Amino acid sequence: MKKTSFSLLLFGAFSLLISSCGQKAQPVTTDMVSIPATADNGIDRSDLPKMQFEEDVFDFGTITQGEKVTHDFKFKNIGKKDLIISSANADCGCTVAEVPKKPIAPEEGNIIRVNFNSEGKHGMVTKEISLIINCIPNKQIIKIKANIFVPQNQTQAK
Repeated sequence: MKKTSFSLLLFGAFSLLISSCGQKAQPVTTDMVSIPATADNGIDRSDLPKMQFEEDVFDFGTITQGEKVTHDFKFKNIGKKDLIISSANADCGCTVAEVPKKPIAPEEGNIIRVNFNSEGKHGMVTKEISLIINCIPNKQIIKIKANIFVPQNQTQAK
């Protein structure tokens, strides 16, 4: 009895899903999608935001293993629309970027603060931070570098 009731319930739910108020599913076509990052034909790029950094690579020089360092990347929106940074992703958990939450108006500036923890690292290190922005192209990369020195007493203790 339980199997029959379950089967009827499952059949009824499936029937409702298929009927969908008698409407047929419409395929998504390319003319329905307008994403500036991929469908930029016909877009006047001069009307878009544009991100300009004072520097897109920063070298901390030589730091001691375990040291935590920070750098502020200064930038300006030199475009004509508000600049939005939707995400910032580093290629390693040792690097964290803090980005503005609010849109940056044209001709306004701001910073992206990058924090780096050198614990467990040694030698020359380069870390990339990928920013997803509402510009064309929609991805901007900034980098930090450091030469991480391991003191003699730390190498002998390990």
